[in-house]
Amino acid sequence: MVAETQKPLMPKATAVWLVDNTSLTFEQVADFCGLHPLEVKGIADEDVAKGIKGMDPVSAGQLTREQIEEAEKNPKLRLKMAPPKHKMPIVKQKKAPRYTPVSKRQDKPDAVYWILRNHPEMPDADIIKLIGTTKATIQKIRERSHWNATNIKAVDPVTLGLCSQLELDLAVSRAEVKRIRAEKRAAKAGTTILPLNDGPGTSQLIPAAEAPVEEPAEEPTELPPEDGEA
Repeated sequence: MVAETQKPLMPKATAVWLVDNTSLTFEQVADFCGLHPLEVKGIADEDVAKGIKGMDPVSAGQLTREQIEEAEKNPKLRLKMAPPKHKMPIVKQKKAPRYTPVSKRQDKPDAVYWILRNHPEMPDADIIKLIGTTKATIQKIRERSHWNATNIKAVDPVTLGLCSQLELDLAVSRAEVKRIRAEKRAAKAGTTILPLNDGPGTSQLIPAAEAPVEEPAEEPTELPPEDGEA
């Protein structure tokens, strides 16, 4: 696949300057600026780009005087962007947080509650990434201290349109893998994992010897029959 030819950052302003300051043809200006020749003709007739101040591509380092002079002599010659004098470093863009339409934001607590009920092993960080909520909101929903706790109901986030089924399945799979690894590490260390369903959303490691053991319920003592009863 052929890479697209680089164009000036301000094509119309550049075209205005070239039309006003050179004898280049409309086709040459249009080709360099990525415009249609009729649009360049409209600039020359002052029907297009009114009020736009021309930008000198030579001072901007996009063209050289020699290129323009050669192109003015040969109408078939096409202008090309001059190589940059300084190599700009590549700036890695930060991943933007998941955007949720305003109409669906009120559904987030229902989705969070559904995950807490059906996948309590999922860490808060994964829920935040999947639903686009906050740790404070998750904590309030878990503790039932959310301002709208009485109206929150568990609803599948896929049904609500907050994530895709694939995204949900991947998040659940990751959480399950983390849980299994944590159990193996706990077994090697002689500790026991206690899930805190109503706690801060993490599992608690305690020594196996100190793990609470549920005592059997005492059998009711049989009372002697009262007088008159067989």
